[in-house]
Amino acid sequence: MSTPNKTEGKVGVVLMTYGSATTAEHVAEYFAHIYKSPSLELIADFENRYRLVGRSPLVEITQKQAALLQEKLGTNFVVRAGMRHSAPFIADAVAECRAEGATVLRGIILSPQYSPVIMRGYETEFATAAQQGGFTDFKIAPPWPTQPRFVELLAQRIERALTQPMPVIFTTHSLPKKVIDQDPSYLSQLQATIDAVRALLPADLKWCAAYQSAGHTPEEWLKPDLVDVLRELRGKKSSVLIVPIQFLSDHLEVLYDLDIAARAQCEEFGIAYNRIELPNTHPLFISALSSLI
Repeated sequence: MSTPNKTEGKVGVVLMTYGSATTAEHVAEYFAHIYKSPSLELIADFENRYRLVGRSPLVEITQKQAALLQEKLGTNFVVRAGMRHSAPFIADAVAECRAEGATVLRGIILSPQYSPVIMRGYETEFATAAQQGGFTDFKIAPPWPTQPRFVELLAQRIERALTQPMPVIFTTHSLPKKVIDQDPSYLSQLQATIDAVRALLPADLKWCAAYQSAGHTPEEWLKPDLVDVLRELRGKKSSVLIVPIQFLSDHLEVLYDLDIAARAQCEEFGIAYNRIELPNTHPLFISALSSLI
């Protein structure tokens, strides 16, 4: 008698990102998962930001990325999206992989550059969920700041957006300076991404780098801040192209911090605001994720 086929031996893949509130109504719950006692002023500030952008599509886009990666990898894989601070959580994604027959587990942190001081929480939550789910073979992909398809996509986005000569400002999420003092490798990875992208672009490209989205804390954050760079360009350049090299999906730090706040600063300084599209669900980006697995 033949034995019925069993769904087993699959590779589970979890795409991990920070998570997000979706609308203003979700901000208080979201912040309660991040902070012990978020201030009412902070909650009100971010509720207003969410109202201005309408909604954050981060979770939805990450789930689409997972579905497309599932399609690309094939039936021997189970791909799910897991968030650190909003549903579906990393533990939920790991449990779904197990329920669908995965016996091996792989994770990808959706940030090409990696700071262990900031991102170790992903490793901890992933490992805890994997062990609770009975996985003995589980790993997270190492940092991937120069993954060829990711770099190629950024270069393509820049070339398409440069309809006229203008300086490119590569932006990344700021970090407290004390984090970089503990581990400067994060800055090296950011520079590696910039260098790899520039290698695919004209040698005479005018560019600089800046940090955005500094936190609401009194400690020193990385400089130069984007607003300071824009102020320095006032009267010197008529337009700029903003190129985020760490953000992979549309979310609040792009839709508000850049498309609303940075755009307003550009208008104040007499500079035309331009920004590349983020990777989101572009086929080249899905291929980049596939290669990591």
